[in-house]
Amino acid sequence: QPDTERVLNIVMTLAQEVAVMRERMDTIERLLEKKKTISRADIEAYVPSKTEAAERGLQMQEFIARVLRIVQQEREALGAEEETSEAVADELAKT
Repeated sequence: QPDTERVLNIVMTLAQEVAVMRERMDTIERLLEKKKTISRADIEAYVPSKTEAAERGLQMQEFIARVLRIVQQEREALGAEEETSEAVADELAKT
């Protein structure tokens, strides 16, 4: 099981990196919609509105749910209580 935990930690680290890239891409797309050209400074200074932040939060939750779906399915197959992906993520974060 240590090998499984190690692989899961690697996957979660990669998932975190993908999530950061997705947020950055969202910033770039939103800025390009507003402006025809953008700079790196524009990207770094960007602050999402409350609506945009909520959209990003929902996208992040959906992404995490997809990443952890296999773990959740395995737990359900083993007869564990049905848990949300957030509960699984919280438990994994403790290890």
